[in-house]
Amino acid sequence: MSLTTRPPGPVVIDIENITKEYVMGEEIVRALRGVTLQIRRNEYLAIMGPSGSGKSTLMNMLGCLDTPSSGRYEFNGRNVADMDDDELAAIRNREIGFVFQTFNLLPRATSLRNVELPLIYAGVDPETRQDRAKQALVDVGLGDRIHHKPNELSGGQRQRVAIARALVNNPSIILADEPTGNLDSKTGDEIMALLADLYERGNTIILVTHERDIAVHARRTIHLRDGLIETDQAGSISDFAAATAS
Repeated sequence: MSLTTRPPGPVVIDIENITKEYVMGEEIVRALRGVTLQIRRNEYLAIMGPSGSGKSTLMNMLGCLDTPSSGRYEFNGRNVADMDDDELAAIRNREIGFVFQTFNLLPRATSLRNVELPLIYAGVDPETRQDRAKQALVDVGLGDRIHHKPNELSGGQRQRVAIARALVNNPSIILADEPTGNLDSKTGDEIMALLADLYERGNTIILVTHERDIAVHARRTIHLRDGLIETDQAGSISDFAAATAS
C-alpha cells in the first residue's frame, strides 16, 4: 500500500529513558527498561513486538493510562508527572482518541450516543455534541447507522463507531491497539484503509500491533524486544523489505 508521507509537525510525545516495573509476588517484572522516543504530529507510527516485549505497557504509558516507574514523559510540552488525576483524565478525553480491539461500545446505546460520550465528559452542550457525533459517523461511512445499537452492526461497523468516537474530540493522536484483532481479513483491510484515509486527512496515528501485515500500513515502525526499542525504521515495512531486496 502506498501512502503520502506528510512532513512531520511539532513534537506531541517526548519520552526519555522511561522504565516500568511491576511486582508480581516475589518477582519484579521489568516491562520497560529505558525507552526514549519522540512522536510528532502528522506521523503514522506502528509499534510492534512479540508477547512480553513491552508494547502493551508502552501503549498504556503513551495513552496516560499508566505512569512510568522512572524517566520523563512530556505530552504537548507538559510533563505528565506533574499532572493530577483530573488533568490526566482531560488528556485522555480530549487529546487522545482510543481505538481498542474489543470496540468497548455501550451495548444498549446507539452509535450516536456511543460517539457522543467523550463530548459529554468534556461538557459540550447537547446540540453541539450531536452535530459533531453525527459528522464523525459520516466521516467513517456510517451516516446511515447513527441510530443502530452495537448488536445491529457488523464487527467492522462497530469498529468504525469506535473510530468515530476516537475522532470526535479532534484529538492530538489516535491510539489504535490491535484495531483489526477481532475482525476477518476483508473487514480488517477496510478498517486499515479507513485509518490510512484519516492519516491522509491530517490525523496522527499510533498503531500497536504484533501483525506485520497491519504494521505495513504505517510510515514508521518501532520494534520492541525485552522492554527496549530494538529498531526504529522510517518508512513502511514494505519499503524496507523492497530496499533490502534490491
